[in-house]
Amino acid sequence: MQNFLRNFGAYLKVPEMKVFWLFLALVLIVLGIDVFYLNAFLTVLSAAILISVGAVMFTVIVRASGTQVQLATEKRRMDNVIASMNDGVIVYDENFTVRLFSAAAERIFDIPANAVVGQTITPESVRNPRLSVLARVIYQSLAPQVVQRSEEGIYPQIADLSFDEPRLELRVNTDRMMDDRGRVTAFLKIIRDRTREVELIKAKSDFITVAAHQLRTPLSAIEWTFQSLDHEKLEDSAKELVQTGLAAANNLMKIVEDLLNVAKIEEGKFGYNFKQTDLVTFLQGLVDQALPIAKEYNVKMYMSEPPEASLPVTIDAERMGLAIANLLENALKYNVPNGQVTVGVSRRTDGPYVQIDIADTGIGMSKETLGKLFTKFFRGENVVAKETEGSGLGLYIVRNIIRRHGGQVWADSELNRGTTFHITIPTDPSLIPQREETGEVV
Repeated sequence: MQNFLRNFGAYLKVPEMKVFWLFLALVLIVLGIDVFYLNAFLTVLSAAILISVGAVMFTVIVRASGTQVQLATEKRRMDNVIASMNDGVIVYDENFTVRLFSAAAERIFDIPANAVVGQTITPESVRNPRLSVLARVIYQSLAPQVVQRSEEGIYPQIADLSFDEPRLELRVNTDRMMDDRGRVTAFLKIIRDRTREVELIKAKSDFITVAAHQLRTPLSAIEWTFQSLDHEKLEDSAKELVQTGLAAANNLMKIVEDLLNVAKIEEGKFGYNFKQTDLVTFLQGLVDQALPIAKEYNVKMYMSEPPEASLPVTIDAERMGLAIANLLENALKYNVPNGQVTVGVSRRTDGPYVQIDIADTGIGMSKETLGKLFTKFFRGENVVAKETEGSGLGLYIVRNIIRRHGGQVWADSELNRGTTFHITIPTDPSLIPQREETGEVV
């Protein structure tokens, strides 16, 4: 009952009700005149007609008023939601006139909403120091540095924008607002301030880089010392100690190199030199290099005969070699005695890609492990049980190298039945990203 009275009271206050009150006043005046000038029958008939029209008008006004009250309520709710968001929200129409500028947007751009709402932002607005950053967010091609995170022409558009003055790292989601006919009426931008997040990532990468560089020099000396001793004539017990020390130094050096590679990847400075390469010959060379290691693990390794004798692709041979070698090493390390590793390559039929398959008969992985496989520092329980050494960075590096080539990597596995890694590489060079991504790739 209270809700009814509250809503009814709201209906009575809407502007349309003024028309009804005016109509009601006119009805009373007309009825007063009818009483004096018309007979009883015509007076009653006139009153019935006017009351009917008034009832219809009242019903229509109440319904329209109810819709307006609901819209006003929803608008207040939406305003409260937008006001509570940490991300900035900007809405502007097809003429680039700002219609909404949230409180978070005020903080990010350091501009009060009343100075922006109703203003038309043009490319020339970049000359206005107060509107410069805002104009570059709306016209993203004017931003100093833009990294596109979504495919061109597909909404919502996602891009990372970097500014030096002031120092800002923004992730901008842009979407279209349409009417019932599918016509674009406005644009919505949601802006997340990632400045602190990016600075923390950079600080972490800087620390890892400095620490790894500091470790690499003494480790190189230790490794060289053990290598020199390994060539000396020593007693069996001393020889075993030297070989153990050399293996430990090699493992530490690999971890240091992995840390340095990750730091470079996350800074977008890993560096790539793309050239056309015959993938079949390239893979056969990597398999041949791994054969001596396969012999040590008592595992057979071979490359299946490809359907095509030559598959030209554009790759960075050094970086791609690092990725494939990492997968081959894992396939050998986590295999079983007398197991095998098979490498295959073929052209995909669903697009301009080739696919590399690296299958082993090893210990396999659970479904839970597969979901975390390419994250940093992750190693499955059965993997750790079989091989305690390892940084958990190898597959993270593999994924980033493959993504930088415009491809994808994933795995199929079953516990105690083996694992197959699949890699796709585009045969169309235009599908290779134009630049390295910065930060952690998700």
